[in-house]
Amino acid sequence: MVSVFLENENDAIDREELYMIVYENVSKKYNDVTVVDNLSLTINDGEFVVLIGPSGCGKTTTLKLINKLIKMDEGTISIDDKNIMNIDAVELRRKIGYVIQQIGLFPNMTIEENISVVPKLLKWSKEKCHQRVCELLELVNMPYEENAKKYPNELSGGQQQRIGVLRALAGEPPIILMDEPFGALDPITRENLQDELKVLQKKLHKTIIFVTHDMDEAVNMADKIVFMSKGKVLQVASPEEMLNKPADPIISNFLGKLSFSPNGNDLTCADVMKKKVLIVPETKKTLECVALMKKRELNSAVVVDVNDKFKGAVTIENIREHGKPGEMISKILDTQIETVMITTNAKEAFDKLIETKADYLVVLDRDKTVAGIITGSSMTKALASVVWGEEN
Repeated sequence: MVSVFLENENDAIDREELYMIVYENVSKKYNDVTVVDNLSLTINDGEFVVLIGPSGCGKTTTLKLINKLIKMDEGTISIDDKNIMNIDAVELRRKIGYVIQQIGLFPNMTIEENISVVPKLLKWSKEKCHQRVCELLELVNMPYEENAKKYPNELSGGQQQRIGVLRALAGEPPIILMDEPFGALDPITRENLQDELKVLQKKLHKTIIFVTHDMDEAVNMADKIVFMSKGKVLQVASPEEMLNKPADPIISNFLGKLSFSPNGNDLTCADVMKKKVLIVPETKKTLECVALMKKRELNSAVVVDVNDKFKGAVTIENIREHGKPGEMISKILDTQIETVMITTNAKEAFDKLIETKADYLVVLDRDKTVAGIITGSSMTKALASVVWGEEN
């Protein structure tokens, strides 16, 4: 559940916008096959950009051109106005994090040693490396004491992928390249890591270029989606714009694969809600509740009574202003939270979300227990089928 984001959008880093990565008329051929065709694209500093399209569209090649794992035939790519062809490949790659589906952790190294690979190449001191490992493990709720001395085979697949991401972040690179990093994971673990990565990206202000073939994943994660086909860029747009106004029939067909009803009028809250919700009993003490929210990197929680019936919500801000140590959160409960039923039509719920300007709606089952929440991103992911259902 991300009921209220860890960082307020108004608290974003105030810095002059940089055109961090610029492709100009870039092409790549293999024999007579053009894989990237005269591509021009600008990726701004701090953006989360997702490259997506059918298999063989050139998205992975486009990604690998940035760190010179593949060399372009024509055109230029610049990073902060520096042509990458004038930068030594090893030096370039040390400043660009890289995460792939296969993870590639070194099996004979501990987790701490795996994370420290690039910092050691950058000749960081032992103390600085250790501090960085502690900081990064804390970011993904994997305490140093419990995890640093383990080996990769002692971790779950999701934990290993977290370490792969941390290793890419360890040397403090401004750019992270990710090539279908979550493709081999089960759906629940994948969704958890998607949420965690977005929180990390906003918190650390990294530029991330992310390749996927999954439009659900693209919509959930991207600030900007780049849709490619046969080596060309068909559209560059925000998730909302691309879902609402696809620029090409190929994009419309691809978007149609989203796992929603083909008729928007048939969607209910059950189809579009987020099921991962932090639920706490009203008897929970304030400090316990804060600890749970901190662990999940949230600043609100849904509250239920002894029979698991919905009671309201509590936020970090409310606890700070009105809570007392040792006091039950029922004392400071916000009971004016907007709710909808699991069978409520999705369009009605979305209208209510907009009209009330709420951060989220709590979705209740027939017995008044909490089934999930609907947020702005829930709306975005369902937008295509809702709009197309109206048009049809």
